[in-house]
Amino acid sequence: MPRRSIWKGSFVDAFLLRMKKKRDLLLNRKIWSRRSSISPDFVDCSVRIYNGKTPVRCKITEGKVGHKFGEFASTRKRRPSRTNIGPGRKKGKK
Repeated sequence: MPRRSIWKGSFVDAFLLRMKKKRDLLLNRKIWSRRSSISPDFVDCSVRIYNGKTPVRCKITEGKVGHKFGEFASTRKRRPSRTNIGPGRKKGKK
């Protein structure tokens, strides 16, 4: 995947730029901008990232700096595989 040009810098939504100046407002805040990059100012903040249905809680650590917010809120449901049905379960109703 092509990266953003270095001279442009990383993309951060204008809403988040205003919020990172006031760190106390960023704690436990809902974020809809999944395309924004995580900057070092967001470290040690707990945010809720919208995944299309519900906000997902995420704690920002130093390892997440430089990534996008959307990488940490999965939009797909995990479904268990149907092959792991135990011997006591039967298909159908009797």
